[in-house]
Amino acid sequence: MKIMVIGATGMAGSAVVAEALRRGHQVVAVARSTAKLATLGTNANLTTQVTDAFALTAADLTAVDAVVDAFATAPAKAYLHVDLAAHLVAQLRDTTTPRVAFILGAGSLFTGADHHLFVRDLEKDPHAADFIQVPQNQLKELNFLRDVDNVNWFGVSPAADFHPGEAVPALLGTNDLLVNAAKQSGTSAGTMAVTLLDELERPQHHQTRFTVADK
Repeated sequence: MKIMVIGATGMAGSAVVAEALRRGHQVVAVARSTAKLATLGTNANLTTQVTDAFALTAADLTAVDAVVDAFATAPAKAYLHVDLAAHLVAQLRDTTTPRVAFILGAGSLFTGADHHLFVRDLEKDPHAADFIQVPQNQLKELNFLRDVDNVNWFGVSPAADFHPGEAVPALLGTNDLLVNAAKQSGTSAGTMAVTLLDELERPQHHQTRFTVADK
């Protein structure tokens, strides 16, 4: 496949780029920094594109088989998660190609005996003011996507602790926060990348979100 990765130099995006290249796919890595794109290295199947994601056109997006939205931003501008999803959807209404993968947050997953949103737990963190806008806006992003029925999209949420690291065996779920046998709820960037590429290669989810955690 030819896969565009938006936010290709971030933790999640760079892991997706590396995994896609390892599997022999062509990758168009999109970011705003030439210097950061250079850190992805060189590969015959890698093309880098210095572009603001909001400037991507329908022609740019439909030139590939899949688009991965691994966009990340500062909490003060977390609303851009929703805005970018809306931009991509607007460009791709009534299309089946590309397939668009959104890396979402854990805050929109359910947890606890009363099946509450995990973001409600995050909001109780004493340091929540420093980061809470990100999970709150990623919940809004998912709620927006759930009303989109004429774009070929899916979403993937990590577990509570999304961190750098190599891929390990994975647990898959739907809408509940996953915890492994050691009572840990985490997802490495490598595990996310492997899971996302598996889904692109062997589609199991359409216009829905699922979740992955390190086993």
